[in-house]
Amino acid sequence: MSRVYLDYNATAPLRPEARAAMVAAMDVVGNPSSVHAEGRAAKALVEKARAQVATALGAEAADIVFVSGATEAAALAMAGRGLHGAAVEHDAVRAWMVEDLTVDGAGRVAVTEPSEATLQAANSETGILQDLPEGLAVSDWSQAFGKLPMAFDWSGVDMALVSAHKLGGPKGVGALILRRGLDVAAQIRGGGQEMGRRSGTENIIGIAGFGAAAEAATRDLAGGVWARVEKLRNILEKTLEDAVPSTIFVGKGSARLPNTSCLMVPGWKGETQVMQMDLAGFAISAGSACSSGKVRASACLRAMGFDEAEAASAVRVSLGPQTTEAEVRAFADAWGAAATRHLARAA
Repeated sequence: MSRVYLDYNATAPLRPEARAAMVAAMDVVGNPSSVHAEGRAAKALVEKARAQVATALGAEAADIVFVSGATEAAALAMAGRGLHGAAVEHDAVRAWMVEDLTVDGAGRVAVTEPSEATLQAANSETGILQDLPEGLAVSDWSQAFGKLPMAFDWSGVDMALVSAHKLGGPKGVGALILRRGLDVAAQIRGGGQEMGRRSGTENIIGIAGFGAAAEAATRDLAGGVWARVEKLRNILEKTLEDAVPSTIFVGKGSARLPNTSCLMVPGWKGETQVMQMDLAGFAISAGSACSSGKVRASACLRAMGFDEAEAASAVRVSLGPQTTEAEVRAFADAWGAAATRHLARAA
C-alpha cells in the first residue's frame, strides 16, 4: 500500500475544484482595485468567491473579510479586546485572550459572559464540539467548517474564523465573518481593501480556490460524505480497542467531529508514535500541527485533567473524504502491532 494520509485536521488535500479555480485565476491579469476591464474581471473573481464562502457558511457576502488564514482572522477579531477563553483554544486564539475559563473532564467549557469570551466550535486535537452561547464574541470555526452544518446567521456568534486549507482549499487564505453592524479595527492598513478592514492587494488565486473548495465541501456535506467518514472513525476505534484494550480515546463519550480520534497509551510518547507510523507509511500527528514542528504535551489535554505523561502520549488520527476502509484497517494493524510491542517492552 502507498502512503496513507490521516492528518486532515492539520491540512486537507487540495480539492480538484479548488485547483481548477486557482489555475483559471492565474490567467486573470488585472488588479481587483483597478477600474478597467481587467481589474473588474479580477474583482469579479473575488466577489464570486466571497458569495461561495458566504453561502457555505450561512452568511451574507458583505459579512466575509478575506485574510491570510484563521491566525490573521483571530488577530483582526481579538486584538486589544481582552476576551476570555480556555486552554482548549488553538494557539492562534490563545495568543490574544485571557486564559481563565474552566474546562471539565469531557473537554467542555463553561462561558458565563459570552459577549466577553471566545469559544471554538470544535477542537482540532480531540474533535470535541462546544455549544456556542448566544452573543458569543468570537468563535473559531476552522475545524467545523466543511465537516458540520454551519449557519452563521443563526449561530448568535458575533465573529467567526475560518481557514481554506482545512476543507481542501489552498493554504494561506481564510476569512473573518462579521455580524452585520459590527466592525473591527484594521490591523493591516493602506489601500483600504476588504471594505477597509484588511488592506493589501487581494490574493485572488487563493481566494478563488477558497470559494471553489467551500462550494465543493458544502456538496460533500449534503451528500453524506462525513457520515461515511464517521463510520470509518468508529471502525478504527473499535479495532484499536480490541487490539489494545488499555487505549484511552479522548472525548469518546462527547459530541465530536466525525473524523477525529485522539488516542493515548500512557508511557508511549506521542512523537515516538508519529515517527513509527511515518516509517510504516502513515501520516498522523501529536496534537496541533500549527506550532512550527514543536512537539509538547497538549495544553488542551492537561486542562481536561490528564497528567503530563498521559497528555504527552496522545496522538491524533483525522480522516477525510478520500480515506478508505482498507487504509483505516491497515493503520489499525500497524499501530496495534507497534503498541503491543511497546507494552511488552514496558512490562
